[in-house]
Amino acid sequence: MTRRTKIVATIGPASNDPETLRELIAAGVDVVRLNLSHGEVDEHLAVLERVRTVAEQVGRPVAVLADLPGPKVRCGEFPDGGVDLAVGSLIELVPGDHDSSAERISVDYETLLVDLSVGASVQLGDGAICLQVVEMSDDRAFGRVVTGGRVNGSPGFHLPSESLRLTTPTDEDLVLAEIMADAGVEFIAVSFVRRASDVDKVRAVVGDRAHLVSKIETAASMDHLDSIIAASDAVMVARGDLGIDCPIEDVPHLQKFIIRACVEAGVPVITATQMMESMIVAPTPTRAEVSDVANAVFDGTDAVMLSGETAIGRDPVAVITTIAAVARRAEREASYRQWANRLGRLQREHKVGAVDVGSRITMALSHAASQAAMDCDASAILCCTRTGRTARAMARFRPDSLMIGLSPDPKTVRTMALSWGVEPVEVEMYESTDEMVWFAVETTLQRGLIDHGDTVLVLAGAPTGGRSGSMPRSGPNAATDVLRLVQVD
Repeated sequence: MTRRTKIVATIGPASNDPETLRELIAAGVDVVRLNLSHGEVDEHLAVLERVRTVAEQVGRPVAVLADLPGPKVRCGEFPDGGVDLAVGSLIELVPGDHDSSAERISVDYETLLVDLSVGASVQLGDGAICLQVVEMSDDRAFGRVVTGGRVNGSPGFHLPSESLRLTTPTDEDLVLAEIMADAGVEFIAVSFVRRASDVDKVRAVVGDRAHLVSKIETAASMDHLDSIIAASDAVMVARGDLGIDCPIEDVPHLQKFIIRACVEAGVPVITATQMMESMIVAPTPTRAEVSDVANAVFDGTDAVMLSGETAIGRDPVAVITTIAAVARRAEREASYRQWANRLGRLQREHKVGAVDVGSRITMALSHAASQAAMDCDASAILCCTRTGRTARAMARFRPDSLMIGLSPDPKTVRTMALSWGVEPVEVEMYESTDEMVWFAVETTLQRGLIDHGDTVLVLAGAPTGGRSGSMPRSGPNAATDVLRLVQVD
């Protein structure tokens, strides 16, 4: 069985050349992430084209995710070499874009003194350094260092999300989203989503040109999680900022909660941040990192994501090889049958569902396919889809059988690279159900994905009023309404 959990890799200086990209994709990268917080737009567009070329050469469908910067509050530049902030020291916090020092930190945030209050906690950088506001005046605040350390450059300055007045998406985000959608990326990640309306603003610019990934990284987003998931095409558990905005001991539980909610909704979910962090400089991960990746697999995540490990790390290809091996090993122990049992029960009790008739039909038939695959020990489930929705609905049940997503749309094929367990395959458009079923089986047989003598299931459908058997398209009437069991001979 192939690896079911997908891998997202951030591309940076250590990995953006054609040869390294080729090795990364050959090693198992399913989705390439472009971090728009760093570098120029033209550089990212060049990497996008490079990924397209290399993926075609390797012969693997690879999706591209453009990650928008979102609102950023930063400290003024610290002296070269950095400074040490000692626990217990009192430091001035002032709004402005001046240089910072060990005694005074300048913060590029105009309403700093309005939004801060005595007792508030603020973090610098990745949250390792924490200050508590102990005094306020008309022109400055004073923070006591609770956890200290060395700070360099212009680190981020993190206020509690409920105090932050900056909105998501920013004007810069919308411009970048337009550029990236025009360039043809499959996914655009929206940073610091706090409610569904944040996603809707990007949707208004992007339309259906790219799928939107909501990054869950604030306490406020947890209060609106269901509506955010409903407005999103995918979700990212962005544990870095989530662990700053929420008590750090809550993060593992929030991760499990978010993943479960996404799987039930049929929305792909990515687990991100520090998965193999030590491999930025070390040849192997820590035992804790290996356990972290395995537990994300046990949680049911669709994908695990690497950031600095592949963007600036010493050996990006070794990182992919390692995380792929950990995921494959964890999948041998993962109890995926529980997903099918749980979802079936929730659907029978009407605790999960869909608003439109087409989606309800698709959910019901994918549930039936999950049961049928277990009953007949099917080798594979072939999902014929124009939009990828059939494959995503089937992936909710985490079946033991190999899932193959077949689509005539190359972009849909690449988009399915993010969904758990789905092997994306491009096919032609066919005119009838019989023709489509025959060619779906024939194509997967020729590719060596199934064998003679196998029993396979074929899922397909058509919009109301459309040709029976034609690839389904999106819309309120679209539904997966065909299920065939086929003995391959």
